[in-house]
Amino acid sequence: MKMVMAVYNIGVDGEVMAAMDELGVSCFTKIPRVVGKGKTTGPRLDDAVWPGANTIALFVLPDEQAKVVMGAFAHLRATIGKKAGVKAFLLGIEGITA
Repeated sequence: MKMVMAVYNIGVDGEVMAAMDELGVSCFTKIPRVVGKGKTTGPRLDDAVWPGANTIALFVLPDEQAKVVMGAFAHLRATIGKKAGVKAFLLGIEGITA
């Protein structure tokens, strides 16, 4: 099992979730409003100086499906990610409670 942790501009949540729907990914945990700073998109601190916020979505998936989802995030990053900010990380899962 793997976890895909996606961090993206809150404004593109619809596009991200539509891409996941197309892949049949229906289970997720979402942290809807987070702040931070990336290398290419600059700060999003949700204040008057640095407006905007991000979302974190977590998807726990079988290894092969996680690779497909990472490919979808690579495509999103190549298209809408340059302006909006989209990044995904692939993490190993050591165990899941039953």
